[in-house]
Amino acid sequence: MKRYILTILTLLGVFGLVFSIACSCPPPTPPEVTPPPSPPAEEQPPEAVPPKPEELPSFPLTVVDDLGREVTIEKLPQRIISLAPSNTEILYALGLEDRIVGVTDYCDYPEAAKAKPRVAGYLTPDMEKIVFLEPDLILAESIHEKTVLPALEKLGLTVIVMSATSLDAVLRDIALIGQINGKSKSAAKLVDDLKRRIDAVTAKTEGLSPAERPRVMYACWHAPIWTLGSNTFINDLIGKAGGANVFADDFEKSRVVSLEAIIQENPQVIIVSRMGTTGDLVYNNIKKESRLAGIDAIRTNRVYKISDADLIERPGPRIVDGLEEVARLLHPEIFGP
Repeated sequence: MKRYILTILTLLGVFGLVFSIACSCPPPTPPEVTPPPSPPAEEQPPEAVPPKPEELPSFPLTVVDDLGREVTIEKLPQRIISLAPSNTEILYALGLEDRIVGVTDYCDYPEAAKAKPRVAGYLTPDMEKIVFLEPDLILAESIHEKTVLPALEKLGLTVIVMSATSLDAVLRDIALIGQINGKSKSAAKLVDDLKRRIDAVTAKTEGLSPAERPRVMYACWHAPIWTLGSNTFINDLIGKAGGANVFADDFEKSRVVSLEAIIQENPQVIIVSRMGTTGDLVYNNIKKESRLAGIDAIRTNRVYKISDADLIERPGPRIVDGLEEVARLLHPEIFGP
């Protein structure tokens, strides 16, 4: 569950413009003088160059999504449903919010996304609502592959599935959504900006030796403890931030791990999710678990709460914020506290 916080923005503006004019009478017979040269005109900043208009792709357009499916988009989408918060964030980042006609119960960023019609839970889209909204594009997630995707396709709906397993894949998804929706230039600019920030981190971490990379576990739930293995964008993020995921060699995707397995792997750093409304539950449960008292992360007090789980658990534009935060946690000597 996600914490829903409504913020009221108040804009107050007070503008004042004061002019004062002074003059004096010249003497009756002034001597003839040469007036001083006029001061140079104040230089004006150059006018901002308007961005070049987007070039729409030719439709019908056939693309390949993250599941390797070939999908044909018949025309420029005008009515989009997002079935994942990360997809919603990408749409807003590309300026496509006016085309969004439906989102999930968990789409809460940016703030305006909360006002969009709700058509789905995490795994339970309301097919009746979806059909009623007449979408010409649905952006789904890999979690929908087994049941939701076939049901949507049976209804004749156009579905693109995102399944990012690395930061590079997140950037590709942004580019793909931009291409489909006639926002390739906006997507390219966003991708360039994000890649520049990623490169700024990896330039400082890619030369670290294995001994300089702390062993890291990311805990996204407690009782039992869930963590991430290989073939996940969080595993890639940990590596780019200068760490080594302790479970990367043990399994793929997410999985419950036993206390015995954690003790055996002995992570030097544990990064904890503040998922939904759980607040500090995951953090407190790990810190208070007596059987973990001997692992390095507990002994050296290196159990950290990520400021916002969405920064690291949603494969959207804010994933780079998560990368930068984790890099500071793992290597304060390089990136500062």
